[in-house]
Amino acid sequence: MPVTAAATAASAAHAPAPADFEALRRQDPQIGEVIVGETARQAEGLQLIAAENFTSPAVLAALGSPLANKYAEGYPGARHHGGCELVDAAERIAVERAAGLFGAEHANVQPHSGSSAVLAAYAALLRPGDTVLAMGLAYGGHLTHGSPSNFSGRWFDFVGYGVDAETGLIDYEEVNALAHRDRPKAIVCGSISYPRHPDYAAFREIADEVGACLIADAAHPMGLVAGGAAPSPVPYADVVCATTHKVLRGPRGGMILCGADLAERIDRAVFPFTQGGAQMHTIAAKAVAFGEAATPAFTEYAHQVVANARVLADALAAEGLEVLTGGTDTHLVVVDPAPLGVDGRTARGRLAAAGLVLDTCALPYGDGGRGIRLGTAAVTTQGMRETEMARVAALFAAAVREGNGEGGESIRRVRTEVRELAGRFPPYPG
Repeated sequence: MPVTAAATAASAAHAPAPADFEALRRQDPQIGEVIVGETARQAEGLQLIAAENFTSPAVLAALGSPLANKYAEGYPGARHHGGCELVDAAERIAVERAAGLFGAEHANVQPHSGSSAVLAAYAALLRPGDTVLAMGLAYGGHLTHGSPSNFSGRWFDFVGYGVDAETGLIDYEEVNALAHRDRPKAIVCGSISYPRHPDYAAFREIADEVGACLIADAAHPMGLVAGGAAPSPVPYADVVCATTHKVLRGPRGGMILCGADLAERIDRAVFPFTQGGAQMHTIAAKAVAFGEAATPAFTEYAHQVVANARVLADALAAEGLEVLTGGTDTHLVVVDPAPLGVDGRTARGRLAAAGLVLDTCALPYGDGGRGIRLGTAAVTTQGMRETEMARVAALFAAAVREGNGEGGESIRRVRTEVRELAGRFPPYPG
């Protein structure tokens, strides 16, 4: 849903009828009430989790379509099941739209998640035991970047790079030194909590110097890339892995972009090596989202996401919080609440009680404590702009400073104000 009032009204006018949901509610009241409760939770609070967004009614309609019934192992024109003519058409549309949107020679839209996409990229390019250089988990690396509890850390030898202790920015000299020392088979650039644009050209140069493949894990910024609000990794990386939710505002799922030279290896790594049947209702919903992301309204939205994040970062700094890297280039804002006298987990609890839903994340310095990660994608979809971001920062600071648990008077006051603000910007008007 775009940020303009006219487009928001149009989305409301085309929202799917609730008849199917009412039938579900009668048939299965327990699940019906869960959906009712979750719908209210999303509408009554502020969803500031950086990995979440509100899909359009059209995306939701595709997700709830009869395409969910179809088994479609394989690829268009080469399925292991009959009756795939129409779902083949849906997947071809999704592939064509994804490749066109991002200027890629090849797109695979079947991965069930971002992690599934990364797994397939590793399967296509690496063998167990290979060395991989990626951002360390303490600095914002994802579980798939070498966590010992994840397949990545069990199957590959990961070396972690970090950020400069003073600026919080990626230390490219360290990346270069580690690459020349350890000679990795692949270098991964990407993070779950780095609010600045990676220098893809610098990563490409380092990878070429040591003969490594370059994998861009662009799950977070890919929606900004689609809207022209962030640089694209596609011209630089051998393989780009991404999610289709987050800023891209599609269904929960993943995708992989690559050159024609790697297309067959990537496709075989997705199916049959790491996945079985494609989720055709999700692939159709991805196609809808790619189509929406190719519009001027989405370009406006993506730039507003960044503008909102920058205002939010500045306003939080003015409230006394420490903003990592001094600001943001993206939808992400990472703050240390310690100047307000609390740690990240305590702050998150107080904020949740006030209706401000967000995450903690690792702080890349000191004792490795927890900070707070915020994102502006969802609230921007609701139509909020710079003025509202300043208000969100004030509510954030009030909840953290004054919160004494869910029953505290100050928390009740902040929660009332959060509900009032959220009520003026419903995610699904009407």
